[in-house]
Amino acid sequence: MRIDVVTIFPEMFRSPLEYSILKRAHDAGLLEVICHNLRDYATDRHRTVDDTPFGGGPGMVMKPEPFFLAVETIVATSPPPGPGRILLTSPRGQRFDQAFACELAAEDQFIILCGRYEGVDERVHQHLATDEVSLGDFILTGGELAALCIIDATARLVPGVVGKEESVREETFSGCLLEYPQFTRPANFRGWRVPDVLLSGNHEEIRRWRRRQALELTLALRPDLFRICSFTDEDRELLGWQEKPKRRRRAEHLPPGPEGASRE
Repeated sequence: MRIDVVTIFPEMFRSPLEYSILKRAHDAGLLEVICHNLRDYATDRHRTVDDTPFGGGPGMVMKPEPFFLAVETIVATSPPPGPGRILLTSPRGQRFDQAFACELAAEDQFIILCGRYEGVDERVHQHLATDEVSLGDFILTGGELAALCIIDATARLVPGVVGKEESVREETFSGCLLEYPQFTRPANFRGWRVPDVLLSGNHEEIRRWRRRQALELTLALRPDLFRICSFTDEDRELLGWQEKPKRRRRAEHLPPGPEGASRE
């Protein structure tokens, strides 16, 4: 995978890309991140990339010419098929999530344009970027940190980047559930013991325990995710959604089960 980043601060990317999984992916030839200094594509001798907004107002707006020239240069010098998508970091963009990362991981190459200041000229939004992306409902000083998060989340989905691919498949947000709790040695730490089932060696019971924990954690912490999940018969059993229960009791923490079912 090749990722081209257009930014006025390419130095911000050097250190994060030189450690851990991203460095190993680069060394293995699985990932190439190329940072382009937006000022190199400015058209005046002062290398100006921003100007005052038409109509007045505070702050500065990033000019369109450097962005267009940078992208056109990248496209012209990229091996075929070239970049598939051009992302613009923007507070008004689509929220970046695991599904978005999976889409990007299927690309051979894409471009990230890092916004900054009061924003980017609207013509970049309308006529250059294929996608606008945001990390969430908060404002960063610039798009560089957002770009690093996009790079990290996407690169680890590229086959071979993470050592054990089952680790990626079972992670939080890989489905609609949060990941189950994890424990390691010591088995007893300050009186807090690891659940006995994890020490039992019974792999089937461990699998069921983990699934139940993932269901219950998602229900408790992210009910918005829980509402969009599809449940198997085993999930309904683990949650106590019995078709013909012998008795009923209050379970206000559980959502309604299937029609005609109780929550026991």
